[in-house]
Amino acid sequence: MNDISKRPIDADAAARVFLGQTEEHMVSYLEACVHCGMCAEACHFHEVTGNPRYTPAYKLFPMAKAYRRQRSPLGWLGLIPKVTEQDLAEWEELLFDTCTMCGRCTTICPMGIDIASIVGQARKAFVAAGLGPEDLEAAAVNSRDHGSPLGLSPDKLMDRVEWLEDDFETKMPVDRDRAEVLLTVSSIEAMKYPDSLVAMAKILNHAGVDWTFSTKGYEATNFGYLAGRGDIAKTMTLRIVEAAEAIGAKTVVIPECGHAYGVLRWSGANMIGRALPFEVLHITEYIAKLQREGKLKLKPFADAITYHDPCQVSRRGGATQDARDILGAFATDFREMTPTGDMNWCCGGGGGVQAMGRAAELRHKVFELKVKQTEATGTKKLVSACANCRLTMDESKEATHWDGELLSLVEMVADALVEDDGATVQTNTPA
Repeated sequence: MNDISKRPIDADAAARVFLGQTEEHMVSYLEACVHCGMCAEACHFHEVTGNPRYTPAYKLFPMAKAYRRQRSPLGWLGLIPKVTEQDLAEWEELLFDTCTMCGRCTTICPMGIDIASIVGQARKAFVAAGLGPEDLEAAAVNSRDHGSPLGLSPDKLMDRVEWLEDDFETKMPVDRDRAEVLLTVSSIEAMKYPDSLVAMAKILNHAGVDWTFSTKGYEATNFGYLAGRGDIAKTMTLRIVEAAEAIGAKTVVIPECGHAYGVLRWSGANMIGRALPFEVLHITEYIAKLQREGKLKLKPFADAITYHDPCQVSRRGGATQDARDILGAFATDFREMTPTGDMNWCCGGGGGVQAMGRAAELRHKVFELKVKQTEATGTKKLVSACANCRLTMDESKEATHWDGELLSLVEMVADALVEDDGATVQTNTPA
């Protein structure tokens, strides 16, 4: 249990703030839930622990308690217990530690209750009440003040790009005055998996794309959203929007990051209060588009591989098929895991859970699901297109001593590029 009791908290006041910001979103859901328990079987945290507290619908119960205390006549008469600090600690664990907002429970719910959206709104309310995990808050504030959660400032981005350009002899333009495509980065990639930045540059250069990075708006990850800090979420979104507008970009490409894609593509316009003046595509969508246009030529990849769907790209984002179209173009022994696609299991680190040290043990247990899924296909090569998934699974791989291999889809594509001697290049036909 989280040690929230050491903080100076007025539990009743916090509950009032919480309820004030969540009531209209969740009252209908409270009435709609039929307590069937189907969502329990859909949740990776419940699956690996068997703990009924991790049933997604249970996340509605704390809200129900606050609602009944504040709105029910029995609450007015003092017949419903007050919200306590212990309640708040339990809520924090349910909303932050044990929910990745992956949406698998929503997909299976017979009443269509969107637990992921409720949790996102509830996080905002929780933070407004002065609560929430300190490490998520720190990552959000670091993003606002220094450009990224991992301290990738504009100067550090420039230094890193210059180093990568020299080492890999790859053109990586920054701050061009005009460009059709603004390519964003994930600081996880830039600081931990820099080969991914080079891979994206190689692919775009190979296809003849008119593109650039921008030091005005480069960080795709949005810890303001994950931490429940709506103000910071808007700031991070505006940086990308304004950078894209400044160069006249027609497309903003999100790197291998699931939540970054979902936040900008599906929530960005609502955050800033106006339509986005450009198309938002995840890097897998963009590569698939280049592939369909015949702008990529790839050599075969013969090893047996399987694919982990990032929740916010596939299930919540709708881009499930693009990764498969890419793999079908050059991976000659691609094997689907079970379940897969929109029902694939989460990596266990989405929704900011990866950034919380106290949730590590539970994340490692969830990774066991991915190992079983992977090895059931007869391979130990697991590919994904989300740096957060990759980091989550890399850490769990080390903790659990798994001897499998984790691969980046974008890096695989870059490694498979075949330079053409002529003026045109052709894409292999998807299998």
